[in-house]
Amino acid sequence: MNRLRLKKWLVSPLNKERAAQIAEEYGLPFFLAMMLEIRGAHRRDQIEELLGERSELSDPFLTADMQKAAQRIRRALDNFEKIAIYGDYDADGVTATAILYSYLESCGGNVMYYIPEREGEGYGLNLNAVEFLHSRQVNLIITVDNGIASVREAEYVKELGMELIVTDHHRAQEVLPDAVAVVDPHRPDDASPYKQFAGVGVAFKLIMALEGEDCDLEGLIENYADLVAVGTIGDVVPLTGENRLLVREGLKLLSRTDRLGVRELIERSGMAGRRLTAGNVAFSIVPRINATGRIGSPGRAVRLLVSEDPDEARELAEEICDDNDCRRQIESELFQSALKDLSEHPERLYDRVLVVAGREWHHGVIGIVAARLVDHFGKPCMVISYSGEQAKGSGRSVEGFSLFEALCSCSELFTKFGGHPMAAGISMPAENIGAFREAVNRYAAGVPVAVPTLRLDCKLRPATLTPELPGLLQALEPFGTDNPAPLFGLYRMRLEKITPVGEGKHLRLTFSRDGTVTNCMLFHTAAQEFPYEPGDELDLAVTLDAKEFRGEMQLSVFIREMKLSALDTDALILGKLTFEKYKRGDDLTLKEAEELLPDYTNFAQLYRFLRERGGWSGGAELLLYRLDGGKMGYARLLTALEVFVERGLILLRQSGDQLNIELCEADQKVNLFESPILCDINQIKEDGVAHD
Repeated sequence: MNRLRLKKWLVSPLNKERAAQIAEEYGLPFFLAMMLEIRGAHRRDQIEELLGERSELSDPFLTADMQKAAQRIRRALDNFEKIAIYGDYDADGVTATAILYSYLESCGGNVMYYIPEREGEGYGLNLNAVEFLHSRQVNLIITVDNGIASVREAEYVKELGMELIVTDHHRAQEVLPDAVAVVDPHRPDDASPYKQFAGVGVAFKLIMALEGEDCDLEGLIENYADLVAVGTIGDVVPLTGENRLLVREGLKLLSRTDRLGVRELIERSGMAGRRLTAGNVAFSIVPRINATGRIGSPGRAVRLLVSEDPDEARELAEEICDDNDCRRQIESELFQSALKDLSEHPERLYDRVLVVAGREWHHGVIGIVAARLVDHFGKPCMVISYSGEQAKGSGRSVEGFSLFEALCSCSELFTKFGGHPMAAGISMPAENIGAFREAVNRYAAGVPVAVPTLRLDCKLRPATLTPELPGLLQALEPFGTDNPAPLFGLYRMRLEKITPVGEGKHLRLTFSRDGTVTNCMLFHTAAQEFPYEPGDELDLAVTLDAKEFRGEMQLSVFIREMKLSALDTDALILGKLTFEKYKRGDDLTLKEAEELLPDYTNFAQLYRFLRERGGWSGGAELLLYRLDGGKMGYARLLTALEVFVERGLILLRQSGDQLNIELCEADQKVNLFESPILCDINQIKEDGVAHD
């Protein structure tokens, strides 16, 4: 559970009358009809699509250049030309490579595949790889999950006398590569009805096109949907429309797949015999495939997926799982290094976009570390690794802030960049890191502030929780981006009992409300780490599950987030943003300056509280609540703590919204109101009054 940062809790709107109409018209349980209404499925076609009763794949030839791509590949097959599938080292690129390679090989093609090394080559086509493929007498290169930004490399392919087909799903930039065909549903001139495919989805549509009018779609799905599902889930694209069909069918196939490598991964990840969902595939199979691109040679993942040798599949799966364990260790170490980098430059903690950089940080994990930093600080983040004169970075964002648009605003700093609104990558001269930090934050200053949000489907009363609910929710699967796993709010729950379980690694928490007692599980939190006390009233964000126990279905309630019911989260977030605005040196309004200024009572109350407690370790919002129920205000609390640090009264270490405060012995009486911080804010206030 993440308790390190503030989030805005949003409850989806619900029209109960319309939900009742859906239930009556379609003969559905009211709870399921309610969930459909919440997710915007009001019409019959929307309802049938979400429930899996109405879905189809569109004509692949509606995609721009698909006809050209299919014709050129058929000619290459007919003439037995050497074809190279040029993939990427993540789960999407690997599965896309595997299905297109397998298909062309089954057509009798003279085909090979190439996966670039993350460390030495980086993402996408590169000139050295193009030279290598030329030396192997390749006539036609087909990219999957990359290539849309490879303008220079496409020219080089042409210079060497080869031809290129690009299939990609990333955002197209102003200039398209000069290729035989550029197949990307995000092209401005693309007329296809569905745009949200992963790279593997685009590759599957290419296979459909190659099959032509006589395409046996059912057979193609049976052969390839398991890998399409893994790649689509792995790339975190929306599970809507055509993606939904492919993932739903693929999940059915995964549990009975005849791919030796996939079966080995399922076995080694502990998923054998379990019902496979998009969620558990994302946390079990996908990271292991990704690990090959992060640690060691990524080509092994394709070998694993296409292997027909049981011994080879077993050995490769073992290697890949070992790589995943190694990846976790490196990721943990690099995350701590990134936190250290920020602690050594505390002024950067107040940036709108966090940019951290380190010498020879492992390229294979910087994207994961960026995601962890976003989760930790609630801000967009870029993690950059530099070596010599070159630097490569990977970034993640928060909802409402397009990282791709931010990079476009300073594209002159990069040698290469690309990605999505929520994730992106860059290559640039190392000397540009500082300029990039300034430029991306300058861009962020001109767009609305993106606040981390937690979206709840609805609030539930504890008395309505039954073991039947999780079964009804299964009708909405697969869950993923744009169709997330249902998350429910249990509000004003009084904490009654804290019980350690699982050798003290987890907690069973007992709550009461309106005469109903509810037991909830909180994983990966020891009792000594748990910040709340019996008697606290909390809001819970929970998921539901049910399992059979002694012949009866038993409901399980799992806590994903929690917060104090009494605190106004919106006010806390606004106070935090105001304080950060001051620390950055941005212009403040008179009201903002007033909200920052503690008075004598605030200082006395806070210092007395810290002295009685012997310091503090925990969330800033919980400190505010324990102090006075939140009356002081978040911005004033943070200012008061800054003043205490400045005057030598406390030592303060901060990580996200977590504080660790130690009291210092004061040699003499300290006049807090001589603090330069307070003088500065008072001056801002006076200037504001004068201006008014």
